[in-house]
Amino acid sequence: MHWTIAAPFIDKSNIHTAKWLVPYVPGSYHTFDIVPRPQKLANWHHRHSQFTSVSEWLVYWEHGQQTLQAAKSGGVITVFPQLAAMIGTQAKLRGQRIPIVAWLFNVGTCSLGIRRWLAQTSLQDIDYFVVHTRREIEIYHQWLGIAKERFVFVPYQVPAIPITCSEDRTNPFIAVLGSAHRDFATLFTAVEQTKTPTVVVSGKRAIAGLSIPSHVTTLFDIQRHQCLEIAQKAIINVIPLHTHPNITAAGQVTLVEAMRMGRAIIASKCNGIEDYITHGENGWLVEPNSVDALAAAIQELWHNPELRDRLGQSAYDYATKYCSDEAAGQALAQILDQVANNKLHAVL
Repeated sequence: MHWTIAAPFIDKSNIHTAKWLVPYVPGSYHTFDIVPRPQKLANWHHRHSQFTSVSEWLVYWEHGQQTLQAAKSGGVITVFPQLAAMIGTQAKLRGQRIPIVAWLFNVGTCSLGIRRWLAQTSLQDIDYFVVHTRREIEIYHQWLGIAKERFVFVPYQVPAIPITCSEDRTNPFIAVLGSAHRDFATLFTAVEQTKTPTVVVSGKRAIAGLSIPSHVTTLFDIQRHQCLEIAQKAIINVIPLHTHPNITAAGQVTLVEAMRMGRAIIASKCNGIEDYITHGENGWLVEPNSVDALAAAIQELWHNPELRDRLGQSAYDYATKYCSDEAAGQALAQILDQVANNKLHAVL
């Protein structure tokens, strides 16, 4: 079966080199084309709002149009919920029933009112939604009124990351990377209590208005390779998260990247993190919003290099098996096979 792919991170500048998961889908039954985004996707950390702007929606709309025009036969694979909504809406307006698989379907927070109605209307004909935490299945089922069977949990995937740095035990520090739903208030109080040298790499909006301890270094607008170097040099990677029923998922990108690099991780037990970390086996889970729990975990791992090494190796092994491009390609193939079988049975 032929599939047309629309992913916001593939645009005209990288269309000839970006392959996404195509090389990792086994067999030759499924074939693929990629339609590039008309404009380059803006860096998330440079955004002034967590919501998609009108101008951004217009680009998603144009991308959706081009994708449906290219998808003369077969189906469509979208990446990110905005594209799934735009293509779902346009297919409905055209009266075009085309198989659609929505990969990386993470809406961040589930809005109510008109936003919810628009989501329900635009997404009701999507065949399968691929989510990266199990809790999202129930959340989106309730929010969209769509059967749970159309949501599939697949662990978030990250390509292999070269290890260029080793843990810095001469000048040790912990690293905290990321912005979305991060609980920096609890973090700052915990590291102030433990006097732990800390490097925070985040967006300015995420720490605005907070009092930053003197031994915390904050870095903004640095390159990806610099982020990875900091994560590799840190003796612990910490992912402190807020918890709230309206949060669908958070922290998976930072988490899986740290696991792929074999880092010892402390993370809040919420927002789907527990789908990836088994406490004491491949990471360390703490209760969210608890200064005492986070401080105790930092102290526990800070003074136990053998434990850090064991957790880091187990994290690496887990991510290699479940969070690689190869694993995601296998999962995608199974979903596409199911859609193709459903289409065949509908014809018969």
